[in-house]
Amino acid sequence: MTVTLADVAARAQVSPATVSRVLNGNYPVAAATRERVLRAVDDLDYVLNGPASALAAATSDLVGILVNDIADPFFGIMAGAVQSEIGGPGGRAGGERLAVVCNTGGSPERELTYLTLLQRQRAAAVVLTGGAVEDPGHAAAIAGKLQRLAEAGSRVVLCGRPPSPETEAVALTFDNRGGGQQLTEHLLSLGHRRIGYIAGPEERTTTRHRLEGHRAALAARGIADDPALTVHGPYDRRSGYDATDELLRRAPDLTAVVAANDTVALGACAALRDKGLRIPDDVSVAGFDDLPFSIDAVPALTTVRLPLHEAGARAGRIAMNKEKPPPGGVATVHGELMVRGSTAGPREGSSVT
Repeated sequence: MTVTLADVAARAQVSPATVSRVLNGNYPVAAATRERVLRAVDDLDYVLNGPASALAAATSDLVGILVNDIADPFFGIMAGAVQSEIGGPGGRAGGERLAVVCNTGGSPERELTYLTLLQRQRAAAVVLTGGAVEDPGHAAAIAGKLQRLAEAGSRVVLCGRPPSPETEAVALTFDNRGGGQQLTEHLLSLGHRRIGYIAGPEERTTTRHRLEGHRAALAARGIADDPALTVHGPYDRRSGYDATDELLRRAPDLTAVVAANDTVALGACAALRDKGLRIPDDVSVAGFDDLPFSIDAVPALTTVRLPLHEAGARAGRIAMNKEKPPPGGVATVHGELMVRGSTAGPREGSSVT
């Protein structure tokens, strides 16, 4: 059933005229009243009609791209690749689109807010990048938003995020488990047994999947997972630095560190150097993603290469109907192990103490 302006007014306990003033922004309204109206709009998923009511069901020229952190190359690469594919070949007459990058800062609330705003703008397409928050309530809310977008005519693509079975969204999901397993298998094959793991935020799907891959590799070799060898933190350099300090305190005999991503790995390398330890002579370090700076680190970083640009470009093509969705609406994007100078076998009898 279509939600009307009167429904919003009743929910917010104000007059329809007040709702109109808040949405149009052409008349001063008390802050508390404005907040109440906007909350009602969001709760009811009210979509403001454009100036041409006859075209209310049509989509606009806007494409929304949701990222956790645009300053992170992981998201910047994908967002840029999506944008490169959403335009037409001949300017405005050729079907150009306006890309709007929505930076959520990792906030589940902002993610929902941006989806609501894109629905109100009747976005032609919405691409969500990166892992999802593992919270049943939030997952249900996101699924509801995505389905309403699809029903309104927006094409929805998930890039680097698990599928949403309750929706019509197409999913290009990264094989984070497989990549995590490959990385740890590489270290185990070199002879490492005491491997510290710097994981990302506990609530993120990417974190869980990469950690599951690491643990699967250990289990395959009959090595028990030691909880003391895992530290969680944000996907940033500072987290890598602090977590490495903590891992060395807990396990001074560790000989290798696996980081949640390449940025975290750089922080781990800095912490090891500050303690006078050599990479990989004393401690090997591995990352994940193969961001552009990884090969220029000293030593060059062993990591799992995810085809971020290719995945983003494919998401853009699917969003613009330039490419057919994969069978079943889901495709797995695999990574590739890149062995470089930051990993080597542990020295016989080595210890970082």
